[in-house]
Amino acid sequence: MISFLGVFIPFFGTALGAACVVFMKREIRPNFQKALLGFASGVMVAASVWSLLLPSIQLSESMRFSFLPAAIGFALGMVFLLCMDVLIPHLHVDKSEPEGIPTSLKKSTMLILAVTIHNIPEGMAVGVVFAGLAAKTPGITLAGAMALAIGIGIQNFPEGAIISLPLSSEGITKRKAFFYGIASGLIEAVSAALTLLLSQFVEPILPYMLSFAAGAMLYVVVEELIPESAQKPHSNMGTIGFALGFLIMMILDVALG
Repeated sequence: MISFLGVFIPFFGTALGAACVVFMKREIRPNFQKALLGFASGVMVAASVWSLLLPSIQLSESMRFSFLPAAIGFALGMVFLLCMDVLIPHLHVDKSEPEGIPTSLKKSTMLILAVTIHNIPEGMAVGVVFAGLAAKTPGITLAGAMALAIGIGIQNFPEGAIISLPLSSEGITKRKAFFYGIASGLIEAVSAALTLLLSQFVEPILPYMLSFAAGAMLYVVVEELIPESAQKPHSNMGTIGFALGFLIMMILDVALG
């Protein structure tokens, strides 16, 4: 029960962020949005290292090449997100041209799909850590799992706002924009819960799954979040946000984990 509650923490972060559309009349200012994107990048990078890659290597210490599961899983995670990025039609908030295969989907739908693409690996990351906790895997503690869930929940708050506010500015009602923001976070919770339900099958390949989630999250950071946060002018806002997000996630993971 604790594990299932834990995997929904990131969803609550997204829902709170999406609720901003009810209280804010305008879009997020560009400089502040860059800071939020940088913050999300910092959290995801720190989580990938401390909560995913390092535990993956530690779980493989008995192997001759203890780095191998982490390296293989990391590469597969990158390839998985690359395939999703190429195949799934989606549109980023600050872009006018959609990516992925050609489609006749509405702009609002493609905006939601853009967020969904990188919510899936975040959900998998939380789910696989709690799956390891449920399987009583050495080195994975409740405090460490909660630190990851809380960290991703914190960075999901700006994500929820970044998806719901632009939808509102496109002419969609605030209620629908809030609903779409929540829907994008719900997919993350579902992917986490499904991973947790498969915990008995995940345990033997846990080192690979941990590093897979890390590779998928870092693909999103390098391909989307950092470039968007570094656009001029005032690209230093993204750097400041990154530093703050990295520090908070590092402190959470070390202090609680």
